[in-house]
Amino acid sequence: MNDLNYIGKLLYHFRPSKGWNNDPNGLVYFNGYYHVFYQYAPDYEIPWKQPMHWGHARTKDFLEWEELPIALTPSEKYDGGGCWSGTAIVKDGRLFLFYAAIAEVSTIAIAVSDDGINFKKYEGNPVIATYPSDGGPDFRDPAVCFIDGRYYCVIASGNPEKKTGVLLLYKSDDLFSWDYVGVMSEWENSRYTECPSFVEAGDGKYLLTASVCPYDSVHFFSVMHGGFSDGRFRIEHTAEIDKGPDQYAGQVFRDHLGRALLITWIPGWSYSGAFERNIGCMSVPREITFKDGRLTAFPIEEVRHLLTDSDPAVKRTENGFIIERNGRPPVIYSGELNDLKILRDGCIIEVFVNGGEVVYSALL
Repeated sequence: MNDLNYIGKLLYHFRPSKGWNNDPNGLVYFNGYYHVFYQYAPDYEIPWKQPMHWGHARTKDFLEWEELPIALTPSEKYDGGGCWSGTAIVKDGRLFLFYAAIAEVSTIAIAVSDDGINFKKYEGNPVIATYPSDGGPDFRDPAVCFIDGRYYCVIASGNPEKKTGVLLLYKSDDLFSWDYVGVMSEWENSRYTECPSFVEAGDGKYLLTASVCPYDSVHFFSVMHGGFSDGRFRIEHTAEIDKGPDQYAGQVFRDHLGRALLITWIPGWSYSGAFERNIGCMSVPREITFKDGRLTAFPIEEVRHLLTDSDPAVKRTENGFIIERNGRPPVIYSGELNDLKILRDGCIIEVFVNGGEVVYSALL
């Protein structure tokens, strides 16, 4: 185990005061605050010692944070194995959390709040009780959105027979009764997908994202931009914006200003047992935009004053730069470099290349 003193204090990247945290969940703007939920084990500093909860924090500016009481605790027969990842949506002034309820099987459940702090689980849970033939037992991480008068839910899964990772699409008129539509996106030679998002892009198009887990290579974060109508998503552009290497489970949401914001979990699963205490945190929010045929992710206006042009850990080279990490292989970028911006917070560094065409999130 490494010494906790190496980690240092984080000023701008939220992490809970104690316990293990991972995937960002339920990112939403509600009642004057940005709410960030996250996978949480409150009594341990390493994962899988207890079923996952939903931790909860809120902020007005992504600089000062208020840690709130636990939002979801695994307390029911259908979620006793954990309240796993999901998303949030506001309907009729109420905040709805959709989550993967884990027991003997994985199902989809709902919790509701009027004040954004206290949540009550829906008596009719689970609202989706089993996976379709296009999916498999890895069936989780519901992403809910509202488009043209109808609610849609994208669920991450995998098809063991076809050896494909898939995103499955459902539709509803009321958030409680759901009908299966079909496969929304598919990746060959993959175990499954995780942590999808589906939101309006703000340009008449839509953003569909997912963490994809291939059989023969490391996971990657896919951002897809395209059209959506009649229950069909048509991919027009794709990108792997955040190339890590120390991040996972990015989630995108659309805020009250119309921005599509991405927050990811740093540093990812590679460090789940590397330190005596939890080092997980949320990234700064990045706004995803599409311009001149390219998808970019760049820090939102509220945190841009934290950006610098250089850092001792980032060494420029003739054709790019190197991020030097303590006791780990360096991160090497080779290619066009018109602009370089860096956000450093303790041992966490986020590097934005060419206005966010490529992002590197790393633990130094």
